[in-house]
Amino acid sequence: MRRTLFTVLLALAVTGVATAQTRGMLPQDYYRMTFVGDVAVSPGGDLVAFTVTTVNEAKNTRHREIWLQRLDRGRPVDTPFRFTDPTEESSSPRWSPDGTTLAFSSRRGDDRNSVWFARVTAPGGEAHHIEGVDATPTWSPDGAWIAYTRAPAGDDESEPGGRERPALREGWIAANAVSNTLNAERFDGRVITSMRYKRDGTLTLLPDPAIRQKSQLFVVSAAGGEPRQLTELPFDVRGIEWSADNHTIVFGGNPEQDDEYNSDPTAELYATTIDGGAPRLLTANPGSETSPAISPDGRRLAFVHSQDRDVQPEIMVVDLAADGSFAGAPRTLTGEWDNLPGGPSWSRNGRAIRFEAGIGGNRHLFEVPAAGGAVRQVTTGDRRIAGTSLSRDERVMAYTSTDAVTPAEVFVSNAGGGNETRLTAFNDAWLADVIRMPAERLTWRLADDTEVEGWVVKPVGYQPGQQYPMILKIHGGPYGAYGNTFFQTFHTLSATGFFVLYTNPRGSTGYGHDFQWATRGAWGEVDSEDYLRGVDAAVAQYPDIDPERVGVSGGSYGGYMTNWLTSTTNRFAAAVTSRSITNWESWYGDSDAQGLTEHAFFGPPWEQRDLYRRLSPISYVENVTAPTLIIHSENDFRTPIGDGEQWFMALKKRQIPVELVRYPRSSHGLSRIGEPWLLVDRLERMRTWFRHWLIEQDARAASHEDGL
Repeated sequence: MRRTLFTVLLALAVTGVATAQTRGMLPQDYYRMTFVGDVAVSPGGDLVAFTVTTVNEAKNTRHREIWLQRLDRGRPVDTPFRFTDPTEESSSPRWSPDGTTLAFSSRRGDDRNSVWFARVTAPGGEAHHIEGVDATPTWSPDGAWIAYTRAPAGDDESEPGGRERPALREGWIAANAVSNTLNAERFDGRVITSMRYKRDGTLTLLPDPAIRQKSQLFVVSAAGGEPRQLTELPFDVRGIEWSADNHTIVFGGNPEQDDEYNSDPTAELYATTIDGGAPRLLTANPGSETSPAISPDGRRLAFVHSQDRDVQPEIMVVDLAADGSFAGAPRTLTGEWDNLPGGPSWSRNGRAIRFEAGIGGNRHLFEVPAAGGAVRQVTTGDRRIAGTSLSRDERVMAYTSTDAVTPAEVFVSNAGGGNETRLTAFNDAWLADVIRMPAERLTWRLADDTEVEGWVVKPVGYQPGQQYPMILKIHGGPYGAYGNTFFQTFHTLSATGFFVLYTNPRGSTGYGHDFQWATRGAWGEVDSEDYLRGVDAAVAQYPDIDPERVGVSGGSYGGYMTNWLTSTTNRFAAAVTSRSITNWESWYGDSDAQGLTEHAFFGPPWEQRDLYRRLSPISYVENVTAPTLIIHSENDFRTPIGDGEQWFMALKKRQIPVELVRYPRSSHGLSRIGEPWLLVDRLERMRTWFRHWLIEQDARAASHEDGL
């Protein structure tokens, strides 16, 4: 059905609602955003430390500092203030047990020790080092000792702790390489024998893993001194946890981490003492044990147990003997709770264990009795909280909170989530001039009666009775979730004149085990119904959505599904596919994450050749008619750019309108942590592509039809 030219021009004018005081969100608003995180309440509950990250548009960089907020009985005193040097990058605030000292990480000048300490009580003074501490500190409960992990020292004192600085090309030739060269000076390539030679997020290939020393456990007096190495293990030590006796340390590690062919969860927990000696293996169950947390009295240990990749992780608790070994069999506390718990922490009295977890479109703090019982949700609301931190007496809890129209800010409350107060308002001033349409919850039923949840954002300047295009946004993963959190992309598309539908189809987390794993072996084939019925539900609920002008967009798995939906249906009039997969067979050989499909597709491609080809969008590319913008990072090692190139070449040969945007110096995380200039450019290209094909082209067609 064709709208009148008058109606179309009104739709075109949606972006013109911007005035000095009311306008929609623009891509360049990213430069004005402030991001908060790393929340840490002081033990006494009188200070909250957190990081503040801003964007420097002129330099195309981000800048991170540590700020503090004073509290009086859980209420803010004055306003937050900058704590660290504004000319330096600072992060990772950590409090000493007595609350007098704040540790943080900061690279400063030529100083190769990035760990600094600063007093927050009189007498104050400049940030300083503690002799023997050159990695993130973890204090013993009495504050007498500091433990940390790092690679052991070498012979060259040019690195902190005596660690030897690596040669420029060290590890470029595998230690076990058989082939040789006539002239090593002329060869500046790589000789690779390990499958783990690249990892997304790094812009260069990794050195051969055989030359990398493993992180070990060290301990040093909190007053400084010569550190003592407590472990000498063939794997990395992770997750330090002191016992209440100030003598025992529990930690995690994966003894199979160097086995390239191991795809099973095999992490274990160990214990040692500050006196040294061989670490004791605490766990020997099938599966992984991670995130250890010792009860305040030192008598029990909580941890996360993951039996297998497709089995829900569980919080478990076990009694400890005097020497730190298990005094019985671990007991599960969340076996009847059908979601994914985060790492555990103990209540002060040891009666409860807390953890964060996603639930539907939200993320909250949960609590379960240490003796067993029902899981209880502590925080509430249509939002996502993160980084909960409690004072020693548990009277003050701090965290970040975000919802669909508000970027994350820092909040405090009591331990039960009551008496909540917002501490920061870094984004309020510039957002006061920006219209953000609320996200309206929408649900629909599938053929098997499964309920799927999504949200709809109306266009800025929406007027009932007019017709508007819509964009279906698809999240990555697939084991992830959209929800009640701030997405600039959605508000930018809304400001451009689009309805935006974003959904959590089967495969998403936060809806239980069966929902999460319902698409195994049938990616695209199963969840296509979720998306298409979601589009139908949105059109039925909002009659002003023009069903002929629906676009689709997503990144990573969302990019894969964008390709899948445009090659297996004719429902979408335009597409933007980011960091996508088109060909599972070639992706398997190029990516750094083969385990993803080995599990999801029941094996590698030579064992499941028909399945890999059947689930590859390239197998159906001849059906694509939607004009497609392809966005890909040149250093994406998770979904390498070859997949984007294959999609571009196939569409170009078929004369489908297509553009390929290649972003240099960028990894899989371009849309989240990419260079600011490139991140903003990506937003602009997405919205202008959809505007061209779903608004401007429609206006031209209407003009031609009306004889204008």
